[in-house]
Amino acid sequence: MQWQQLNSIDQLNDLVSKSFDEPVLIFKHSTRCSISSMALDRLERAWNPAEMEGLSAWYLDLIAHRDISNKIAELFKVEHQSPQVLLIKNGETSYHTSHMGINYGQVKEALGKVLS
Repeated sequence: MQWQQLNSIDQLNDLVSKSFDEPVLIFKHSTRCSISSMALDRLERAWNPAEMEGLSAWYLDLIAHRDISNKIAELFKVEHQSPQVLLIKNGETSYHTSHMGINYGQVKEALGKVLS
C-alpha cells in the first residue's frame, strides 16, 4: 500500500474538502510506539487495493506533526489517540478507532457503508 504523507494544516484542510468527493482515511502513527508500528504493519499486510478503490489514504507522523494531530482532534471531535485511524466523508468522521482496534476488515466495512 502506498500512503500519502500528511505534513501540513493546509493539506488537512484540503483533505476535508476532498472528502466531499471521496472518502479519506487518516492513519495517525507514533514512530516511537511499538503498538502503533504493529497496527500499521497489520493494516498494510492486509491491504487490498482493489477493495479500497476510491479511498484516499493518508499517513500522519504525529511525533513530527503534533499540531496536525491536535487539529484533527479538534476538527473531527475525536479524542487524540495513537495509533488511530479516521475515515472522513463529507467533512465528518464516519469511523474511527485506535490501538488494537485498528483492523483492515473493519476499515473495509466502514468504507462500504460510506460508499453505499
